[in-house]
Amino acid sequence: MSRIGKKPVDLPSGVSASVSGQTIEVKGPKGTRSFTATDDVTLNVEDNVVTIQPRGKSKRARQQWGMSRTQVQNCVTGVTDGFKKELEIQGVGYRASMQGNTLKLNLGLSHDVDFTAPEGITVTAPKQTEIVVEGIDQQQVGEVAAKIREWRKPEPYKGKGIRYKGEFIFRKEGKKK
Repeated sequence: MSRIGKKPVDLPSGVSASVSGQTIEVKGPKGTRSFTATDDVTLNVEDNVVTIQPRGKSKRARQQWGMSRTQVQNCVTGVTDGFKKELEIQGVGYRASMQGNTLKLNLGLSHDVDFTAPEGITVTAPKQTEIVVEGIDQQQVGEVAAKIREWRKPEPYKGKGIRYKGEFIFRKEGKKK
């Protein structure tokens, strides 16, 4: 039995969900998200509670059960609170700034990097060494943050680069004479 799948997903006030076939659509104050479940699970909405049940006892149905419940929970969390990834920049001369809705990054390259966020994602730079990525889709927020981080990953000798806030970088010792 799936411990995660057994738990019902509570819908907070201001959030509504509707099921049509295998697709659930969740509407909330921050927007609308939808998730299409596989045919291995059944989705039910009753009294501001979403329940997911497996169809049958197959291994695949049990696998999809917990995953589907988590995806529905992420939809609810996205439309109520949203998701947020914070990045920090370390390195001499490395900085970020916003120009309109384009993120300009100075990362020690011969040119500035211009990054335009996709629709539904907001990127801000509250300080020159901080970047905040926010949105209602957890997967898209993580993907945008990873793309920004990929321009200059933290290197292990001096720790220079773009890292997630709180990320530990294993440091190596330099050459010894």
